Amino acid sequence: MHRVPYRDIFDSLVRILLNAGFEEQRARLCAKLFADASRDGVYSHGLNRFPLFVSTIRNGIVDIHAAPTLVSGAGSLERWDGNSGPGNLNAYSSMERAIALARRNGVGCVALANTNHWMRGGSYGWQAADAGVAGICWTNTLPNLPPWGASTPRLGNNPLVLAVPRPNGHVVLDMAMSQFSYGALASYRARGELLPVAGGFDAAGELTRVPEAIEESMRPLPIGYWKGSGLALMLDLIAGMLSGGRTTHQIEAKPERETGLSQVFVAIDPSALGQRAIAAGIAEQVIRNLQSVLRPEGEAVQYPGQRVSRIRAENLAKGIPVEPSVWQQVEEMADNA
Repeated sequence: MHRVPYRDIFDSLVRILLNAGFEEQRARLCAKLFADASRDGVYSHGLNRFPLFVSTIRNGIVDIHAAPTLVSGAGSLERWDGNSGPGNLNAYSSMERAIALARRNGVGCVALANTNHWMRGGSYGWQAADAGVAGICWTNTLPNLPPWGASTPRLGNNPLVLAVPRPNGHVVLDMAMSQFSYGALASYRARGELLPVAGGFDAAGELTRVPEAIEESMRPLPIGYWKGSGLALMLDLIAGMLSGGRTTHQIEAKPERETGLSQVFVAIDPSALGQRAIAAGIAEQVIRNLQSVLRPEGEAVQYPGQRVSRIRAENLAKGIPVEPSVWQQVEEMADNA
């Protein structure tokens, strides 16, 4: 396995973004969000996705100079326009604003329209938890998930993130609406591995563990079957209604042309009720009770986010695993910057 130090990845991405015309502070934050995703083991939405991000800059989908602007607000609820800016910078800014509103009102909600792919959604859950608030966020996507019982994509595989701060390790759930995200399918395919369980249907309509068969059919299995299909629909509806932006059926079904997304960022500050210590104690009790149950092999069950913390430490110590072809592509872009 080829590993590259975090700093080398970060520095290369910064050079490429500066060469593309980013202002330095924005280039550094954008590079950090990509590098942090790979650092935490979400390779499909970190370094592996960076070349596609650069292509969306070159084809005009992403305006590197654009930042979100306030459209309207009512108390703790605000609507912003992303102005087709970099999706991860827009998302980070929106969660920051939701946190600020929560500090003032106890709860903050920012609905963002006209933005681009936010890359790794979990980044904004960790952002909220690091600030000591509970976070909820989601985005709609291009149509890449068939409604339950159908074979034609009409829903988005709309990622949902929930985060709870905890002194001994934040609890962060980052999930798509399919059993395996398209990024996960690509990772299994690249490693030449079958999925551990059936993850979707092949072209003949049969459940399969073969990742490339699911990618070709575009029929990933929704989480909870019809329940995941329904949840995908509701997340799209609420994001569109709150932001005033596009819903999935209005988004072009090509990854390199995916734009005009709608997103929601919610922050909840327990300290507004004088309960930060109580909330921390509750989180600790819940996790301790969860981990009192052992798996068949004798290990304690893991909570959402625990694996990320372990991978983060390992990758910082040993270097981040990279796909050689992707890293070569990034190095070439950096050398030409």
